[in-house]
Parts: sequence; structure tokens; C-alpha cells
Amino acid sequence: MKIEVLGAGCKNCEDLYANVRKAVEIAGLGDRAEVTKVSDVKYFFKLGVLVTPALVVDGKVLSSARLLAPEEICNLFRQNGINAEETAG
Repeated sequence: MKIEVLGAGCKNCEDLYANVRKAVEIAGLGDRAEVTKVSDVKYFFKLGVLVTPALVVDGKVLSSARLLAPEEICNLFRQNGINAEETAG
């Protein structure tokens, strides 16, 4: 699974990246998830993201313009059918 945090490097973007890393561990996704930072503005626009930070999982924008807490990110994972069992493999 590919998880991307979109942002130009502002504090909220860095904080979201850290919170995503925590959420991945809390959700039990561990090494099955690749978490990366993306700062390419053209890529943001390609995905329809106009305001960062944004959270993208496997090409699907789950959130933008918000700094999410780890618990909120875990809830988004669950709402989108992302869990440790389905990513095992």
C-alpha cells in the first residue's frame, strides 16, 4: 500500500507525516505500508488537491487542508476498508 502526504514542507505537512507514521503503527499496517512525502505541486493538481496538507492512499485523496490526529487517520483507514488483514500478503 502506498500512502502519500502531500505538502510543501510546512509545519502542518510535517506534523501530518508524523501522525500518519503513528497511525500506520496503531492500525497494525507496519511494513506493509510505504509512507512518503510528496512536494511536487503539479502532482497535487493532478490529484485535485488545491490545499495541503493532504493524505493520499493508493492514489485516492482521503483528506486535504487538514492536520489529522493519528486517531482520525486510523478512522479514515477503517472507513476506506484499509486494515492489517487485507494488506497482509
